[in-house]
Amino acid sequence: MIHRLLRNNGLHIFFKKHIKDRHRQILALVKKNSGRLILAAACSLMVSVATTATGYLIKPVIDDIFVNKDTTGLVMLPLLVVAVFFLKGLGSYGQEYFMNYVGEDIIRRLRNRLYDRIQDLSLSFFQKERTGTLMSRITNDVNILKSMVSTAVTGSLRDVSSIAGLTVVIFYQNWRMAILAFVVLPIAFIPVIILGRKVRRVSTGCQQAMADLSAFLHETFSGNKVVKAFGMEQHEKKRFFGQTQQLFTLEIKGVKIRSLASPIMEFFGGLGIAFVIWYGGSEVINGKTTPGTFMSFLACVLLIYDPVRKLSQVNNTVQQGMAAVDRVFDIIETESEIQDPLEPKPLKTEPHDLRMENVRFSYGEGDILKGVDLTVNQGQVLALVGMSGGGKSTIANLIPRFYDVTVGRILIDDTDIREFTLSDLRRQISIVTQEPILFNETVRDNIAYGSPEATQAQIEDVAKAAFAHDFIGRFPSGYDTVIGELGTRLSGGEKQRLCIARALIKNAPILILDEATSSLDSEAEAVVQKALENLMHGRTTVVIAHRLSTVAAADHIAIIVNGRVVEEGTHESLLCLKGEYHKLYRAQYGIDKKAEKSN
Repeated sequence: MIHRLLRNNGLHIFFKKHIKDRHRQILALVKKNSGRLILAAACSLMVSVATTATGYLIKPVIDDIFVNKDTTGLVMLPLLVVAVFFLKGLGSYGQEYFMNYVGEDIIRRLRNRLYDRIQDLSLSFFQKERTGTLMSRITNDVNILKSMVSTAVTGSLRDVSSIAGLTVVIFYQNWRMAILAFVVLPIAFIPVIILGRKVRRVSTGCQQAMADLSAFLHETFSGNKVVKAFGMEQHEKKRFFGQTQQLFTLEIKGVKIRSLASPIMEFFGGLGIAFVIWYGGSEVINGKTTPGTFMSFLACVLLIYDPVRKLSQVNNTVQQGMAAVDRVFDIIETESEIQDPLEPKPLKTEPHDLRMENVRFSYGEGDILKGVDLTVNQGQVLALVGMSGGGKSTIANLIPRFYDVTVGRILIDDTDIREFTLSDLRRQISIVTQEPILFNETVRDNIAYGSPEATQAQIEDVAKAAFAHDFIGRFPSGYDTVIGELGTRLSGGEKQRLCIARALIKNAPILILDEATSSLDSEAEAVVQKALENLMHGRTTVVIAHRLSTVAAADHIAIIVNGRVVEEGTHESLLCLKGEYHKLYRAQYGIDKKAEKSN
């Protein structure tokens, strides 16, 4: 019966290998604070000794002072009681401090480890997981673990030692009454174990609902401009209210289940105390024990049921923590799809040739790239053009190994890029994307991002080359100005020029420009284009662009249609072919429409 309950409760996870490994990792984190744990255990022992002494002292108080009229005891016993409660208070403080220190340290290490793992995972992982969900894992789920590690361990140390000490006193005073007092405890723990199974299931649901809520908040806050532009404030409010209602329902369900454990223990504790009063009272009436012994025994029984009841609540905390352990370690144990080679080859920072051979790539359903062959020699510019969805940005993502090719290979100087470490490879590549990503730091920090050793003079030089120095100088604090989240205080052109300055200071020999000017107006584009020309100088460059005016001067142009290279050549040679590039050129410059009007 008990074995089946334990199995159904989910405690069988302790016998599963991968869960046991997770537990060992938690214990390893606990052991890093073994010194403080020993001090916490000593403080817990002080609390249990004081608690035990509190129950035991009732006997001499009644028998010596009230019954025997001992005046010496009248002076000494109150002093002893004061000392006992001082010891208990001191122990409680030390235990609380040391165990919470351990708990907070473990949470800090787990958060660091979780963030470290998330940062090392490939882009495909971030496409599968919502940002708000990942934020919830690091904040909410890890915080629940703190309760399991610190609060539960603290309670267990204190309560188990108190129970042990009080049990010794109880059996010492009257073993027959002790048996009566303890006979109901095993029965009381059966419903507590059953409730623990439900607590864990509901806790998992609550944590998932909290993750969904975090994801919802991230999406609506990030897209607040769109929400307002379409007048959807009320719609989003209703969606949010629905999310909070779902979370509320699960939380209340959890409250109902968790709240049952304490009343059940209280009821069974009352049964035990009733037996003690009936049996102990009869022994006092029959003269088999003294009133002081009986009252001391009764006090110890009352004191022992409190830590027993708290232990039942610890089970709830542990079950919630175990649900959080699963969610946290599901991420920690996730392996990145992009791995460094076992025996990497060196890659020097120097001009490089870049080549793609029969490259195929799929995100899972159908090939995005279907046998792409491209070459760009060192110092040259390769432009990729074509309609949206053709696979141009996918090519840009494969070069720095944000993804790995499904078939074929990408080579730098005749060496497959998978033979280099990720750090060496990405050190050779600078990227400027359509959406300029900046951080809520100073202008200086954003430009020097990835190049922390850069001097102020170097930062100003690249800012001038990116045509950013002048507008930076107009800021209240110049290069020390904090630009806001994602650079919200800057215009699109200003943000893009800071990104170009960031790429310049990295001074990587390979450059990828992914629609770097497509979101800018004509005036901003003209300035940014000048900055890009400075950036491209002397670098092996891959340019992705819709506007053909930005790629006309490229050394080589490839037209990508449905994952294939359908045409290659220079601007002039491609126009002469009168193929796909010619169609794009005529459509973009409105030549066909002008011809129709003239007719």
